[in-house]
Amino acid sequence: MEFVYVIKRSDLFPDVTPHGLVTDPAAVSGYVERIRSRGFFVERPHAERDSSFKQVIPYAVVTHGERVLLLRRLATQGEARLHHKLSIGVGGHINPIDGSADLLEAGAERELREELLIDTPISKSPVGVLNDDTSPVGSVHLGLVTRVRASGPAVAVRETTQMEGRWVTREELRSLQRDPGSNFETWSALLLEAVLGWPA
Repeated sequence: MEFVYVIKRSDLFPDVTPHGLVTDPAAVSGYVERIRSRGFFVERPHAERDSSFKQVIPYAVVTHGERVLLLRRLATQGEARLHHKLSIGVGGHINPIDGSADLLEAGAERELREELLIDTPISKSPVGVLNDDTSPVGSVHLGLVTRVRASGPAVAVRETTQMEGRWVTREELRSLQRDPGSNFETWSALLLEAVLGWPA
């Protein structure tokens, strides 16, 4: 049985429930502090069905200069609700195996290395917290968004049977954003405008 790291919705959002990307440093700091102090592990099947819990998902957007790593989830990927969708985020659940002095950082690093082959120096910077309660997937997940800057282009998808990946320019990403048939996953769609505004 897989166990995943969650926080009670009522503990995470004691007052107002945000929608979209929250970047205000004070607000983000408060969310992260509550996640660290009040989070715990539960069985994943239960967490997937119970929206009174938020599963904490490290979600990394990988860039190289002006380019962004664009992913497409294949039908062989585990989460059926995300099959064939485009994504600009790499992420996954935090598991007990990540137990360390910094559970959130350890989980984020493991997910990044499990999903991508990175053969270039990288640097990471926190972006904010992403919440979307308008979809079944979003209602039970919360994203901790990080920007990963790759020094070179040597970044590739590790599990090619589950996902495809390629570098795209900001112009290509903007074009896809305007195309109603591009089929971005909800989190990526919510992040696109912010990502398009990032400096190289």
